[in-house]
Amino acid sequence: MPESSTILLFVAATMALLLVPGPAVIYIVTRSVTQGRAAGLVSVLGVHVGTICYVVATTAGLSALLRASSTAFLIVKYVGAAYLVWLGIQKLRSRKDDPEQVAEPPRMSRMRIFRQGVVVNILNPKTLIFFAASCRSS
Repeated sequence: MPESSTILLFVAATMALLLVPGPAVIYIVTRSVTQGRAAGLVSVLGVHVGTICYVVATTAGLSALLRASSTAFLIVKYVGAAYLVWLGIQKLRSRKDDPEQVAEPPRMSRMRIFRQGVVVNILNPKTLIFFAASCRSS
């Protein structure tokens, strides 16, 4: 059993992560505002399926592998960083001439919204940190 100070630190860190909206919350709110309640619910479903992927991976021992192998952890970090760079490049390429105009996200099919919700949560560093921290070392 972990010490009480470790549990309190974990609870405090978890609360801090929960209070700051992350990519999943921003994605859900954006889809809900631009496409309505049905799209918002589909995005929530996608995000939760992404969470289930983490639960399955943690159960299968992926968190323990990432803790034990610095190479595997570096690969995950670099893939995440490459994804963020790719998103930034896509944003720069789609920039309009008028900086005052705010572009509305394009309308998407519900299946695409669902798939993006899954990807958003799988690549969410807050979720990764939470599940990696939940793995105890032997």
